[in-house]
Amino acid sequence: MARVQLSELSAFAAVADSLSFTKAAAYLGCSLPTISQTIKSLEERLDVRLFNRTTRSVALTEAGERLLAEIQPILERVDQAIESINAFRDKPMGTLRLTVSRVFAVRGLGPLIRSFLAEYPDIHIELAVDDTNSDIVRNRFDAGIRSGHRVERDMKVIRVFDECSFVAVAAPGYLAAHPAPAVPEDLQAHNCIRHRVPADDTLQPWIFEQGGERTEIAVDGSLIVNDFDLALNAALDGIGVAYLVEPMIEPHLAEGRLMRLLPGWSYATPGLFLYHPSRRQPPMPLQVFLDFVKRWRSGVTLDAMTRAADYGAHGLVAATSHRTSIHVEPNRR
Repeated sequence: MARVQLSELSAFAAVADSLSFTKAAAYLGCSLPTISQTIKSLEERLDVRLFNRTTRSVALTEAGERLLAEIQPILERVDQAIESINAFRDKPMGTLRLTVSRVFAVRGLGPLIRSFLAEYPDIHIELAVDDTNSDIVRNRFDAGIRSGHRVERDMKVIRVFDECSFVAVAAPGYLAAHPAPAVPEDLQAHNCIRHRVPADDTLQPWIFEQGGERTEIAVDGSLIVNDFDLALNAALDGIGVAYLVEPMIEPHLAEGRLMRLLPGWSYATPGLFLYHPSRRQPPMPLQVFLDFVKRWRSGVTLDAMTRAADYGAHGLVAATSHRTSIHVEPNRR
């Protein structure tokens, strides 16, 4: 039997991790026919089928599962060995793959990334915007940034932004035709712009706290979105009441485009955290990024998100997304 090449095993591991030839090809930076031929050649050389393929799915065979379990530690050690030579370079280099929540990518990520790349020009960043809480290990990301309550428990975390609060807001034009609510329960009589959470496809609850009192309101309305910027735009257009984090709405409050409702009532979120797998030695690009974020955070506040009066002023992606969706229901009013 001809000797199996490391590149073939790397291709096999990429397909096995994603269970997708297309995703594996994109990750490895090669064409789909190339990776398909690589796996086919590996199976022929080993004289065993590693994947069961259909036009709709890819699954490991029992032999494939055994091979993956055996080679994963070896491939990880190879990666660590290659990574270890970073210590002999004058400047850290390599690729850092990050996944971030959309609201942070739009409003707070820009200054952080620009400052990091200026300090470490030999490190490349691959950035993916994702609100679905995908598995960063399975999808081969080095780290992610998301709200603290959505970070897996087995991850190491460092804080990026302090907690901020959700509040109810509406445009002056909407409030001219609808009396402002005096208590959270009054929102049940309003047209509320609801948000469907991409991570679990549930509707976000509207929770309010004041002092030691806490209440969750079952709101209704004619518009459901799965993106906070769509909710913000709808509120600015006078469609109804939106439930948004303060950094998103403060510029609009200051200029009178939105009005805060229910003074004193809000709901604090745990803030944003950078998280990564709990492994003994992070890759050099990730290690320097972790150290940089700690230094950067010491001189940064939530103002980095607040000062986004112009969409995208502090982001690396546009404020509207091809992944967003709108569901409009008949308006009962």
